[in-house]
Amino acid sequence: MTDTLTPVLTKNWGAERSWTLDSYQAQGGYDGLRRALTLSPAEVMTEVKDAQLRGRGGAGFPTGLKWSFVPQDNPNPKYLVVNGDESEPGTCKDIPLMMASPHTLVEGVIISSYAINAHTAFIYVRGEVVHPIRRVRQAVKQAYEAGLLGKNILGSGYDLDIIVHAGAGAYICGEETALLNSLEGRRGQPRLRPPFPAVAGLYASPTVINNVESIASVPSILAYGKDWFTSMGTEKSKGFTIYSLSGHVKRPGQYEAPLGITMRELIDLAGGVREGHQLKFFTPGGSSTPILTSEDLDTVMDYEGLAAKGTMLGTKAMQIFDETVSVVRTTRRWVEFYKHESCGKCTPCREGTWWLVQLLAKLEEGKAEEGDVDKLLSVCDDITGKSFCTLAEGAVACVTSAVKHFRSEFEMGYHMPAWQYLPYENSALFTQPVKEVTA
Repeated sequence: MTDTLTPVLTKNWGAERSWTLDSYQAQGGYDGLRRALTLSPAEVMTEVKDAQLRGRGGAGFPTGLKWSFVPQDNPNPKYLVVNGDESEPGTCKDIPLMMASPHTLVEGVIISSYAINAHTAFIYVRGEVVHPIRRVRQAVKQAYEAGLLGKNILGSGYDLDIIVHAGAGAYICGEETALLNSLEGRRGQPRLRPPFPAVAGLYASPTVINNVESIASVPSILAYGKDWFTSMGTEKSKGFTIYSLSGHVKRPGQYEAPLGITMRELIDLAGGVREGHQLKFFTPGGSSTPILTSEDLDTVMDYEGLAAKGTMLGTKAMQIFDETVSVVRTTRRWVEFYKHESCGKCTPCREGTWWLVQLLAKLEEGKAEEGDVDKLLSVCDDITGKSFCTLAEGAVACVTSAVKHFRSEFEMGYHMPAWQYLPYENSALFTQPVKEVTA
């Protein structure tokens, strides 16, 4: 592996007025676009394929391969849609990127759109994050004024328009087909597939949907070449990425490093766990990924390394929890989020997440009955693999993994509330009595 930190996406975050076009170009911005426009769209796609860039939004699907699924013989327009609806608890990488360096994203959008022969691109941003939306819109405006967008970009004959769309604050719209429904003015609910978006996506036309970080990684590949990109990372997980560390570490924040760094190294970069405490558990890729414990500190943080541990790299959102934290309460809080954000389209998710919250509340408040932990797992089993999208799978993953590692702590809920055996601050302010449920 190369150096511990690899500032590429984040290299200009500390520059004065880093979000402006002048500042971005002073750091080599749009050099990748200029090179891309000397190549054919097929050559640009091949460059990204050969760089082995994998999607940074969670699934890790090869980006160039995803682009190649777009049928070029389809007479309908081709669209690029950027998923900036970052909403999951603990996940915070795309929003700071759009805030600090929106032109990195805009340049990536232009190159990616050129590669798939799209002439209209959409950047869908979470509606609550007003400042990043303004930054991205300002960057798009500056790009138009500089001849980097619109008609005949840099004299190449290529035309592109970018539309920045603010969502309405629904986590479900981070699911790509729900996002397309939202863009079309429909209710944000997942679509049944097939047809897949590459064939019939936005406005029933061929569409590529990529995460912000995935698209923002494209300019550096065109600027420096695929060999430079593949020199970082591991055998099957190439390049760099932004790891978000939050919770009980001394210096929470964004750490850009090659794929394949270990969790121990990341925590060391963040100054270690807070003074006088020890790591209890952490999320490797956001709250929707199965948790890991202190025994997994030397796990390689790439797609294959975490899959071998039964979890996922996801959005690289590492929430760090020390021994003072109740895993029961934490899991309840996560599932309350998923229950609230369920679109309600499919019964297993709509009803199942509600029942998970009821059972977790009883377990936290010491009102559970013998067998409720098994009942909790039974509800998880009733949800798994039976919903339209992965929202329900994420809700189940955090529950089943927590029970796997800390079953005895859940079973304490048969005898006493969590704040008695593991006191946490102001517990009375954060707990609500369980409402009696009648059949």
